[in-house]
Amino acid sequence: MKGNIQSDRLTKQQLAAKGEVGIFDKEAKKHDRKVSDNSKVAITMLQTEFPQLEFRYRSYITKQEINDSLHKLDPDLGNITFLKRSKIIPDGGLIEVKDDNGNWRVVVVSEAKYQGKDIDNIKAGIKVGKNHNQDLMAAGNAIERAHKNIKEIANFMLSDNYFPYIIFLEGSNFMTHDITIKRPDGSDYTIHYNSGMLNRLDRLTASNYGMNINENLCKNKFIKCKDRTIMLQAASIYTRGDGGHWVNEDMIKVMLKVAHTSLKMLGTDLFEQLINRNK
Repeated sequence: MKGNIQSDRLTKQQLAAKGEVGIFDKEAKKHDRKVSDNSKVAITMLQTEFPQLEFRYRSYITKQEINDSLHKLDPDLGNITFLKRSKIIPDGGLIEVKDDNGNWRVVVVSEAKYQGKDIDNIKAGIKVGKNHNQDLMAAGNAIERAHKNIKEIANFMLSDNYFPYIIFLEGSNFMTHDITIKRPDGSDYTIHYNSGMLNRLDRLTASNYGMNINENLCKNKFIKCKDRTIMLQAASIYTRGDGGHWVNEDMIKVMLKVAHTSLKMLGTDLFEQLINRNK
C-alpha cells in the first residue's frame, strides 16, 4: 500500500458532501468531553458529510501492525517485536477510512495533554512547593512520553504523504506569551512564557521540526538536502496554554480540518474540489 497511490473509492465516487452537520449541537457543546469522545463525534460528522465512505474509530494500534507496515516497505524493517501484545494507545484513538482495496487508512490521530495549574493556583491564591511558599510549580517531564506514540504512528504511516497526528495542549506549561493574573488580594502577578522552569513546549516541537504551532501540518513537507529529498512527518500541535481551555466544538473543528486534509491527500482533484466547496 503506497501513500501516493490514490484510492479509487475516494476519487471515483460522487460524494454528496453535506458540511459539518450538527457539529455545534447541544451535545457537542458540553465542555467535559474527553478527546476520545470528541473523536467519536468527529467521525459521526464525517460519516454524515461523506455518506459513500466508510469510517471507523479504534482506540489503539498494535506494534505488530506497525512492524508489518514497515516490513512491506523494506525487508530490513519491522523485524523485531519483543512483546506480542504491545499496543499504541493515543488518548483520542484513531479515525480511519476504508479505501477501494479494503484497506483502512488513518485520517486522524489525537492526543490531549494537560500540564501546569499555575494560572488557576495564582487566581485562587494557592501557594505551591514543598513549603507552600512558591507562586509557580516547576514543570515535570511527563509530556515527553508523547514522542513515543508520535514516532510509532509515523512509522506506521511511513508510506503515506500525510501525517494526521494532533496534540491538544492545555495548561500553563504550554504558554506562548506572558500572562498577567490578578491575585485574590488585587495584586498582579505576571507569568513569563519563556521561563525555563515552566514552559515545556520546546520538549514537543521536535515532533514538528520547529514549525508553527496552532497550525494544520498534516500534509507532509518535502525538503531538498544536497542530492536527496527528505519527507518530514510533522505533528500538528495546538495549545490553549494561555489560560484558555479546550471546548468540545473547537477540538472537533481541528479534527475535521485535519481529516479533510488527509482525505485530500488520498483523493484526486475531483475529491479536493468537493472538500473545498464545503469549507
